Amino acid sequence: MTWPTEQDELIARQLELAELRPALWNPPERLLIGAVWICFQRGLTSSGAAGDPAWAAAVVQDGGEVVGQNSRRRREVVGQELRRGRASGPYLPGLLALRLGPLCEYVVRRLAPAPDVLLLDATGADHPRRAGFATHLGAVLDLPTIGVTHRPLIATGPWPADEPGATSALAIDGERVATWLRTKPGARPLVVHTGWRTDLATAVRVINLCNAGRRTPEPLRRARQAARLLRGP
Repeated sequence: MTWPTEQDELIARQLELAELRPALWNPPERLLIGAVWICFQRGLTSSGAAGDPAWAAAVVQDGGEVVGQNSRRRREVVGQELRRGRASGPYLPGLLALRLGPLCEYVVRRLAPAPDVLLLDATGADHPRRAGFATHLGAVLDLPTIGVTHRPLIATGPWPADEPGATSALAIDGERVATWLRTKPGARPLVVHTGWRTDLATAVRVINLCNAGRRTPEPLRRARQAARLLRGP
C-alpha cells in the first residue's frame, strides 16, 4: 500500500479503510509496545507545508505481562529508531497521512525488535470519514494501532470520574467511536482511539498497562522525548 499524495486520493482511501473489518488483534501474554512521534521546528509561522524539516522517533518498550490492569511492568526501552526527514505534505485537518505517513512508516519499519502494537498521536473512528491516521498507518504497516490524543476530533462526551482508569464514552451521532480515559488524578483525561485491528476495551487495557503515573502513556512519552532531543533546542 502506497501513501496518497493528493487530497482526493487520500479521502477515497479513508472511505475504503472505514469499510474494512479486519480480524481483531488478540494481545499476547507479554507485550512489546511501540510508539512513534514526529516533531517540527519551533516557531513555525504557518500550519505546516510540504518539505518542512521533521524529526521522527519510534521506540519499543517492554510492557510487562498482561495480567489485568495491575500487571507487572518493566517498561524498559528495548528498541529505538531515529530519523531526520521532511514533511511529505501540508497540514490539512483530517488528512494527516499526507504530511506524516511516509516518515512514520520509515521509522516504525526499522524498529528492532518489532512491536506487537503501536501507539501514536492520531485518531481512528473519531474522524469525518471514520478512518483517521491511526487506522491508516496500522493498515499500511499491518500492525495493530491505538491512537492517543489530548482532545477528540469531532466526537463528544462528558469527562470520566477523577480517578485513574476511569472512562467515559465519546460518540458521533450516538455511535461510540472513542473513549475518555483518566490516566492521572487531577489532570485532563486523554482520548483513546481504536486504530487498526483494535477495539476500545483492548486499547484501554494497553494504555493502562503502560501508564507510569504520568498523563501520557510511557512509550509515547519516550518517543516524544527522543524526537525533541533529536531536533535539539
